Amino acid sequence: MNRTKEQKQQTVTALAAQVAGSPTIYVTDFTGLSVARITDLRRRLRAVGVEYVVVKNTLARRALTEQQLKDGGLESYLAGPTGLVLAGTDPIGAAKVLTDFAKEFEKPAIKAGLVDGKAITQAQVKHLASLPSKLQLLAQLGGALQAPMAGFLGVLNGLLYAMVGALEALRDKRAAGAASSQS
Repeated sequence: MNRTKEQKQQTVTALAAQVAGSPTIYVTDFTGLSVARITDLRRRLRAVGVEYVVVKNTLARRALTEQQLKDGGLESYLAGPTGLVLAGTDPIGAAKVLTDFAKEFEKPAIKAGLVDGKAITQAQVKHLASLPSKLQLLAQLGGALQAPMAGFLGVLNGLLYAMVGALEALRDKRAAGAASSQS
């Protein structure tokens, strides 16, 4: 199906808008993936709020140029069957889905990425995937902040129990002394 110049420009404009709204972009090679597997990958990515776009390389180059991302280093990776993962603000979630899917089906191959305007390699994408999620990091931070307070509370509680024990011992001693003085 041949597209008109207008249709191609609309595709470029739409892709440029998607790229503008996504500070994290991964470039993948989906060679060897069936339509069913690509659909499964899209479903998994959508579950973490990420979009997977398959587009012609020339149109992707134009969209990246429109968004002044030409210096990002992605242009050299736009060769062969290319899919763009528009990950938004969560680079870790998309990287986890991509690497897990690649482990399971040996595809898609991650070529490179762009995180907050900085180009990253395939190895760096895999490293991002090994990091804990945002929710796990927040839980760890909460635990780290809570630990000193819990320790301090434990010390105060121990002092209170020691004081109560000392007062009970003093009361018992005075009661025993009062009972022996009456006899």
